Amino acid sequence: MNSSQVEIWTDGACKGNPGMGGWGALLRQGRHEKVLYGGEPDTTNNRMELKAVIEALKALKRPCDVVVHTDSQYVQKGMSEWLANWKRRGWRTADKKPVKNADLWQELDVLVAEHVLTWRWVRGHAGDPGNERADELANMGVEHARAAMTNKSMQR
Repeated sequence: MNSSQVEIWTDGACKGNPGMGGWGALLRQGRHEKVLYGGEPDTTNNRMELKAVIEALKALKRPCDVVVHTDSQYVQKGMSEWLANWKRRGWRTADKKPVKNADLWQELDVLVAEHVLTWRWVRGHAGDPGNERADELANMGVEHARAAMTNKSMQR
């Protein structure tokens, strides 16, 4: 890895689908690391997978060479295979249905244009240390969302 390259591992988690969700990201550049996580009370796993990549890219302060490691084929194939056709068809699928999570895909599309990205799919829960850490962070995001909901209901 060269010193200007940023490696990012992302993951999403959902307890119920839809349900309480979380996202996590580990960013690494040389010796520097940053961890990010968050969650939402009523979401899907795919939304959390997308949110993890979005929040990781938002954390970058300048254009970078980025390698994104994801265990989500939905994200990896969406970016490398499906996105161009969705855009060409006005955010519609091949069978003319609206693209699910189009708001997040559109946000991600804008963010990736600022960087040079390489997408790497990794098998989830297979011992990749970056992926395992991103999974831990995503689960922390679920707990964060759960705590926020508990606090909100206690304030009523």
